[in-house]
Amino acid sequence: MACRISELVLGCRDPQMLARFWCEVLDFVVLDSEGNEYFEIGPREGFGGPQPTIILSRRDEPEPGKARLHIDVNATDRDQDAELERLLKLGARPADIGQTGEEQWHVLADPEGNEFCLLKARLNPL
Repeated sequence: MACRISELVLGCRDPQMLARFWCEVLDFVVLDSEGNEYFEIGPREGFGGPQPTIILSRRDEPEPGKARLHIDVNATDRDQDAELERLLKLGARPADIGQTGEEQWHVLADPEGNEFCLLKARLNPL
């Protein structure tokens, strides 16, 4: 195994309300938040366990041509640079969504153009 889904990111109008809802549904807790712009919820054990966390990120309107949900993955058996190289060889391609270049993640698109992010942390394969 080389990657594991670590986070699901959902653009939404009211992140706080959806965080409350999904915490109740999944018996999750709020792990992190920034004002009312985003909430990260997950199992009580926190990030990096067998279940992915969910990031609810404020988006007043869906961006044209962009799905409201995208996947974040973390490498499990190599560093981020090696995993990036592997994903590009598999057919992923860099995606420009206005990054500054200072991010610790890479925004990529799968062969059909669906965006996903390769994060920096390495997770246990489980």
